Amino acid sequence: MKYLALWRPESGEEGAPPSPEHMQEMGALTHEMMAKGSLIGTEPLAPRASGARVRNAGGTMTVSSEEVRMAGYAFLNANSREEAIELAKTFLGVAGDGVCEVRQVVEMPPR
Repeated sequence: MKYLALWRPESGEEGAPPSPEHMQEMGALTHEMMAKGSLIGTEPLAPRASGARVRNAGGTMTVSSEEVRMAGYAFLNANSREEAIELAKTFLGVAGDGVCEVRQVVEMPPR
């Protein structure tokens, strides 16, 4: 099963690059998870100022600034919700304080 994990750090300047040591730790974790087949892909996200929230309410479209700070995402491959949660815990152990929202991706049959 595929899962999407959205990462929201608790502190730090939005968009600021991590230290070289932290990048090395994150890189090692990424390589390890990819080698095991539990990580499909991951990327950092640009700061909120460069994004937008587009909303449709009764046919009226509005565009506003993003409201929630997200720093990155990962597509995970896990056999269960519990396994996906454990992968998120492993990630947060290296990433630091923050929140990882884990959502299963509904895989649709081919058309």
